[in-house]
Amino acid sequence: MKVTVVHQDKDRASRNKEVCDRFIKFLFSQYPLKHDLKIFFLKNRIGEMSTGSRSENHVIKVLTKNRINRDILRTLAHEWVHEYQMDIMKRERGQDIGGKNENEANALSGSLIKKFEKKFPNFEDTMYE
Repeated sequence: MKVTVVHQDKDRASRNKEVCDRFIKFLFSQYPLKHDLKIFFLKNRIGEMSTGSRSENHVIKVLTKNRINRDILRTLAHEWVHEYQMDIMKRERGQDIGGKNENEANALSGSLIKKFEKKFPNFEDTMYE
């Protein structure tokens, strides 16, 4: 499985490359995926997305504008969990608000951020930039 990452904000990407790359590897270690994945870190929302979205063709989009890295990576984890739910667990999409998949992605993404921060305390300052 290959992950392709595209950053619209090249300056931010170069400052945060190490934490982003490490977090993606961490996500894969916790929730391995089968298909290649494209992750787009966007300066601005596209369409009706809020802070993130996932599509059926294995694409995750994450909004970066006016957000700290911890929130950005939590959104990435949330969408990654949805990818795992659809791709590995073969679940149907479900409700956007209050459904089983959404509640699970919310809970697991918060847990993943905390586990990552505990495992990699050297990124603490970077997480709050």
